[in-house]
Amino acid sequence: MAAPLILKGIPLLRLRLQRYNRLFAGTFSSPRGPCCAASDQTGHQEEVSSAEKSSSVLTVRDPPKYHRWDDPDYRKWKDKEEEILRDIEPIISLVKEILHSDRYKDGERLIVSDEETVLEKLLRHHPHSEDKIGCGLDSIMVDRHPQFRHSRCLFVVRTDGGWIDFSYQKCLRAYIRDKYPSHAERFIREHFKRSSG
Repeated sequence: MAAPLILKGIPLLRLRLQRYNRLFAGTFSSPRGPCCAASDQTGHQEEVSSAEKSSSVLTVRDPPKYHRWDDPDYRKWKDKEEEILRDIEPIISLVKEILHSDRYKDGERLIVSDEETVLEKLLRHHPHSEDKIGCGLDSIMVDRHPQFRHSRCLFVVRTDGGWIDFSYQKCLRAYIRDKYPSHAERFIREHFKRSSG
């Protein structure tokens, strides 16, 4: 029979087919005798195969283990998630290009347009932006992290010659918390590796 071979790769379809076969078999051919309430109360229990025991079939009482598109709250969340992603995607793309391409060498200052974008879209939202800027901002540069030499990050170069790194992810998390307060924590939990702020 070709059908079982095809269904091996489709567990959900196989699960539905097993459920349908059990329902169909119980409706038209009852091995226990006539279909009536009295015969079910005799204590005679149907044998269940180990394969059926191991498969998880949802019943009417079991809530689905996945979100449903027809759930209005879930649809609202997915719409808001898309809105947030569209909002932050351009700055994430720019930062990844700055950090991970050959566009800038280690220790190089950002060009004016990139610097303005990073200041406006990221640094101003950092929870400790005033401390990072300190005595004044001279420029933004990209360089190796002092402790994690394999990572490149953004640095504030101060007017007194000092410089300090800042996390663009902390900036984005603060921006999302400010602009999308009711959806921020869920979005951060689902889309950021570390949700500490």
